[in-house]
Amino acid sequence: METFSAEVMHVVGPEERDDHDLTPYLERISEDRYVLVVRKGGAPSWLDRVVAFLRRDSIEAVTVVADDEYEEGDELHVTATETEMAGVFDATEIREE
Repeated sequence: METFSAEVMHVVGPEERDDHDLTPYLERISEDRYVLVVRKGGAPSWLDRVVAFLRRDSIEAVTVVADDEYEEGDELHVTATETEMAGVFDATEIREE
């Protein structure tokens, strides 16, 4: 089980799954659920963005499968279990920050 802050960057709802090229595994575990692509660590401050740019640090994006709908830009506190697919988490609890 892992807990982290995250900023929602993209949302794929259950009715939009056919419009996206999901892997068969992700399709199977996200049936009737939401697929959230999030920036792990939350939204960086302006200073953090400048430092990351200068250091050429990349954004750590992960995928979270959730029961509830969220919108792009939402700040979340996620408790999730990593699935057998690297970078994909199954949310057990999500709170908005």
